Amino acid sequence: MAIVDPPQRVSDAERTHSFSDEKYDEKHEKSSIQIAEPVAEVYDDVRAIDLDENGKERPIVTDVDVATRLISLEDDPTLPAFTFRMWFLGLGLSCFGAVLGQIFYFRPQTISVSQLFLQILAYILGVLMQEIIPGTGNTRYSFKTPNNAFWRFMNPGPFSKTPLYVDLFPVGNRTVLDLKEHVAITIFASTAGSSALAISIFAADDLYYGIQPNAGVGIFTLIGSQLLGYGLGGIMRSFLVYPTYMVFPSLLPTVQLFDALHRGKKIFLQKKRVRFFWSCFIAIFCWEWFPEFIAPTLTGISIFCLAKRDSAWFTRIFGGAAGNEGLGVFALCFDWNYVGKCDGQRSGGGSLGALFTPLSTQLIAFCALYANNVWQGQNFPWLSQELFYENGTQYNQLSILDENFRLDKAALDVQGLPWFASSQVLTKIGTNLSIGATITHVVLWYGKDIIEVIKRYRAGDAYDPHLAKMKVYPEVPMWWYIAIFIGSFAMAMATIYTGGSGMPWWGLIVAILISAVFLPFVVTVYAITGFTTSMQNLVQIIGASIMPGSPTDEHSAFRYFTLYGFNTLQQALALVTDLKMSAQGQYTKLPPRVTFTVQTLGSIVGGLLNYVIMKVIISSHREILLDVQGSNIWSGQQVQSFNADAVSWGALGNILYAPSGRYGIVPFSILIGLAVPVPFWIAHRFFPRLGANHVVTPILCWTLGYLSVGINTSVFTTFLLAVFSQFYLRRYRPRWFRKYNFLLSAALDGGTQVMVFVFTFAVGGGSGRVVNMPNWALNPQGNPDYCQRLT
Repeated sequence: MAIVDPPQRVSDAERTHSFSDEKYDEKHEKSSIQIAEPVAEVYDDVRAIDLDENGKERPIVTDVDVATRLISLEDDPTLPAFTFRMWFLGLGLSCFGAVLGQIFYFRPQTISVSQLFLQILAYILGVLMQEIIPGTGNTRYSFKTPNNAFWRFMNPGPFSKTPLYVDLFPVGNRTVLDLKEHVAITIFASTAGSSALAISIFAADDLYYGIQPNAGVGIFTLIGSQLLGYGLGGIMRSFLVYPTYMVFPSLLPTVQLFDALHRGKKIFLQKKRVRFFWSCFIAIFCWEWFPEFIAPTLTGISIFCLAKRDSAWFTRIFGGAAGNEGLGVFALCFDWNYVGKCDGQRSGGGSLGALFTPLSTQLIAFCALYANNVWQGQNFPWLSQELFYENGTQYNQLSILDENFRLDKAALDVQGLPWFASSQVLTKIGTNLSIGATITHVVLWYGKDIIEVIKRYRAGDAYDPHLAKMKVYPEVPMWWYIAIFIGSFAMAMATIYTGGSGMPWWGLIVAILISAVFLPFVVTVYAITGFTTSMQNLVQIIGASIMPGSPTDEHSAFRYFTLYGFNTLQQALALVTDLKMSAQGQYTKLPPRVTFTVQTLGSIVGGLLNYVIMKVIISSHREILLDVQGSNIWSGQQVQSFNADAVSWGALGNILYAPSGRYGIVPFSILIGLAVPVPFWIAHRFFPRLGANHVVTPILCWTLGYLSVGINTSVFTTFLLAVFSQFYLRRYRPRWFRKYNFLLSAALDGGTQVMVFVFTFAVGGGSGRVVNMPNWALNPQGNPDYCQRLT
């Protein structure tokens, strides 16, 4: 239910706080309402702002609807954020998330430490600390603690606003109970909870090339590469965070969960929503044991494969319950781990679900390439990300490098150039088309708005209802972000030389400029649709063009270029997303300087622990990590993939992807993508009733190769849920949609992620022991959906 249709925007002439949208025609603009301060809580049953002229609740349509009808404008500036509970849990969960995220990086299971998981864990621990720590808000102790600054710091009041705690603890007129603590802890921990991209460089250098930078260089490289993006995102926050039309739909489940647990004057009206959340959370936690462990067939039920189990083409088209099995056409998936997954690149429960290319488009493209043996596609698996020899065997990447890990052209002549599966080439083409389409799409549809936003920001115009609420808090001075950027740039410049990266100083500048130029385009598309355009291919193309010759090129210059060109952009996107959720006048009203502090410290804590855990794991499991198969506990698959990209782009990019090369169409697709949005923009100008404004062209392009990897049975089910949620519920059950749709998404995602975490260590090998479910009807040998096994 997390699918979000891009909100339409109300015209600048008709309201105060956001701007005209190509997705809202003139007829609708004239009927748009003015933003009004809600007189009742967002989740009350009846409010004037929700009703149309006939007294019926209006659907959530515009960006103003999202800002004022889905997200609470409540705030209590007296609530503390820098408390003992925040520092203790923030630092503790940051360490927990950083260590766990780095361990997961070297696991055969692909899993990450999600923000929602940390949010729920922080809530449980916060309530526990509320109960056991003496303080001004704790009445369980027989002695009365003084009402002074120290005890208010230790335990300022109830962490939750559920009726039980409101009865126990007098909260006065407070209506937003310790929300700020919870938000700060969540951002603190989630910032540290993912493995930094620099880890891939250090791990590959250590495992494949015997290069081990000293600890100081490694740690400063990690911190510098992480904070560069933060400085860049903070500098551009005026037009990437503040505008109302920058909705960030992926935040809505998280924000509504915060609201349900902490907001609301009318506790008993909120009680129903809290009970609804925990009921759904527990139900999905229990259910997920079936498709994940007990009955894997529930991951993908294919009527076609059940009817014909001996057809390779049926497997390729209708199969998809196993990794890289097939396209999963018309299959039904009952595993929310795949239906609800949203990470920007494999989005099921995100906005992509409602907007992806029709299955027929991908089916025709994949089958046409394979049937006509384009790029020798029939020699290779139907779906695969590996490099192959022409005869279909796996390519030996190291065989074409000399003892200094540079390209050996004589060896290359013997081995020959590697090949990709046709589906993988199509994926690369689609990704690059989306890069070009993103640029033109943002310029055509949002260029004027971005310029207008910058002008209003400079004029001090509070043009967003949440931004107006934040005027009571001191802003983060621009020079803070500039200082972060300059300091991290200095660290990066120093470490690329002291660490022997081989990348020249101008290479670092070019890489950062790429991130700076493309950040507004990537953030705008993500903030409106929930879709992330990956710029990694573009960075690799530019890196291969300006620094060709070797995957290491004096100790991995190409990989360092990817680090500073791609990771900087990703970190900036993460910062901007957190700012929208927490500070800068946005959804949860966390003071901007608190957000700045916890994000910066989270990055530093995460970088330090990432490096330490990586060194420990590599030193203990080197042989297993180098093995292609790995073990059931440890795997170097992510390092191997990163190194393979360095080989194919760094060593062979100017051969494979040259205009006359085998895959010359791949980089050329970026230029083609620039033209894709133009016909739709022209069509909307002359024929606005056609609905061409609803076509988000970057998504249209990217999904050309969407089904080329992983488990694909979730796609059809996701599409059905998208129609049900975004069409039926939004239009015909708007009150239920407003109160429960995104809370349901949070419950399903949270329960699933907690289950996967427990599963990984209980039976999935995370603790060193794998427990296999015996085979039975819903856990067959071979493919779970009974399609013919092809590999």
